[in-house]
Amino acid sequence: MHRTGPPLGLSRDLLIRVLAHQLQEQSYGGVSRALRRRLQNLAAASENGTMAVDPGLVLKAGTTLVRQWRGHTHTVLVHNDGYEHAGQRYRSLTAIAERITEAHWSGPRFFGLTKRTRAVAGAKTSR
Repeated sequence: MHRTGPPLGLSRDLLIRVLAHQLQEQSYGGVSRALRRRLQNLAAASENGTMAVDPGLVLKAGTTLVRQWRGHTHTVLVHNDGYEHAGQRYRSLTAIAERITEAHWSGPRFFGLTKRTRAVAGAKTSR
């Protein structure tokens, strides 16, 4: 395909995967410009430490989130179309976090689903 030998240091398995990917792109087409741009933006945000939420984080229906707050244990059940807490349905985790704390909270952050930007940036500088 490339009319040259394989690069040094690449395993046979990796070369097979790269060639398979290229053949699939030729047969079915590559990713769209919009997707390529989105992936580049996500990669840049991840490298800069400005991305707080893992974009790959998807909570499956049936997942249970547990959080202790001021001596009480709060349990949230994830549904396909929202969340359930204390017998009530909510559209977002943020609404649940605000109800529990009686203050504005990021729902994903309250339930430990995000990384703090400062902590991510600090971890990169300490390497």
